[in-house]
Amino acid sequence: MEQMKQRMVRILLLAGWFICCPLLLSAQLTYGTTGLLHAPSAEMQADKTVMIGGNFLHKELTPPEWFYNTYNYYLNVTIFPWLEVAYTATLFRSDVLGVEDKVGGKKFTNQDRYFSARLRVVKEGQLWKHMPAIVIGTSDPYTESGDGTIANTDGNGYFCRFYVAATKHISIGSEEIGVHLSYLYNKRTKYHLNGPAAGITYNPSFHPQLRLVAEYDQKDVAVGATYLLFNHLHAQVEMQKMKYFTGGLAYKIYLK
Repeated sequence: MEQMKQRMVRILLLAGWFICCPLLLSAQLTYGTTGLLHAPSAEMQADKTVMIGGNFLHKELTPPEWFYNTYNYYLNVTIFPWLEVAYTATLFRSDVLGVEDKVGGKKFTNQDRYFSARLRVVKEGQLWKHMPAIVIGTSDPYTESGDGTIANTDGNGYFCRFYVAATKHISIGSEEIGVHLSYLYNKRTKYHLNGPAAGITYNPSFHPQLRLVAEYDQKDVAVGATYLLFNHLHAQVEMQKMKYFTGGLAYKIYLK
């Protein structure tokens, strides 16, 4: 009788895993903006889309100031089909700020906040049949600490980056893959970005809500997947360096 109960529990857990698995493969983005997993793309959300979400960020994905795993949350609005803005906050731990004794442990007691913006310059196929979409964008571009300059070398602006990205979708029979190329730049001392990033995406025709992603984000190689559930709940999982997990959820609201 006891063995039968244990078997039933295992069956229920396995069934639950298969039911929840698509949800776990859903999507959202670590910078709180449209893109791949961590690298930029030239894709845009539909006009008047609002995204509210949050992520668990493995320390391997973050700038050196986060030598521990952390979390972020964000609000993202596509104001026009060609303009997207976002506000993102990443949590700081108390011992890093020198207040561990006051709060009684390594707790999250502060946050780093920054804005992001993306502007689509050219729509895919706009000027000629094979024209890729082109987007220019930035995250965390300015800080008042340190030397207080754009793309500063020190101080805040931990997630500072400027980029230009191109995206082209290619049909292969009934399937379609996305090819994404970008160039990133900042002049930070500890988290310097100055070079190309690239990625490939695939949405299977038999289940287009699922998206598989492989990318090089200018620092590391990563693979992951996103999933859109009920047309509103967007989830993402990512394996940075093919082994460090990062993931999150976002809720999409369509105002138009």
